[in-house]
Amino acid sequence: MSDTPTLRIKNVSKHFETGKGRVTAVDDVSLDIRQGEFISIIGPSGCGKSTLMNMIGGLLTDYEGDIQLDGKKVSGCQPEIGMVFQEESTFPWRTAIENVTFPLEAAGLPKEKRLARAYELLDLVGLSGFENHFPSELSGGMRQRIAIARTLAFQPRILLMDEPFAALDEQTRHLLGDKVVQIQNQLKQTTLLITHNIAEAVQLSDRVLIMTFRPGRIKRVVEINLPRPRSSEMIGSEKFSAYVAEIWADLRQEASKGLKETEAAAAH
Repeated sequence: MSDTPTLRIKNVSKHFETGKGRVTAVDDVSLDIRQGEFISIIGPSGCGKSTLMNMIGGLLTDYEGDIQLDGKKVSGCQPEIGMVFQEESTFPWRTAIENVTFPLEAAGLPKEKRLARAYELLDLVGLSGFENHFPSELSGGMRQRIAIARTLAFQPRILLMDEPFAALDEQTRHLLGDKVVQIQNQLKQTTLLITHNIAEAVQLSDRVLIMTFRPGRIKRVVEINLPRPRSSEMIGSEKFSAYVAEIWADLRQEASKGLKETEAAAAH
């Protein structure tokens, strides 16, 4: 892993105008991310995690501060940054292989090359043998793996994932975490993951960023010094549990603030 930042976030803030006035979603966030690093961002609902991700991905461009990829300002969506979202995003009328080849078709890649690339990616995400299945014939976890494969088709430098496994059961999440670790290790992909799941963050990450309740700031960065390659087998270990407890102690304070604000708003 290189020590030179691939992605640099410098003093980034984002404000929204609402019917109740100006709301600061993200406040003065700075972070350097190295090539090949896996970062998880965790925080209470409403802390600006998705807003920060959308700024990095170029979906939000009206913000204060600076976001740079290899020293160049990120402005709008670009192929070097791929995004996977929580919502179902497969095309139901296309098979698994057709879903993965879709962005390559749009780019004008010859059929032989795009099929070869798609088969390679479906194998990478563990879906060999399911190439001709439609999304309705597959589980939620398999559909999300198709979405990841499709995002990887352009070989982005940075992979952004916003709660991609939130709708899945706990066991499937852990097993898909194993697959994500395998993919990231093989491709040396720089990855940022938004999650509410502390165990998932510890399982996957080199560093975990804990964000404060609104306005969203980086409260603390926890270095995860667990050996790689990792798998869900380590979840029951003493060191793993210690990291989960440490992160929860900080996160609990911020989640309590959010709960109090929600209860106060409901009372009025």
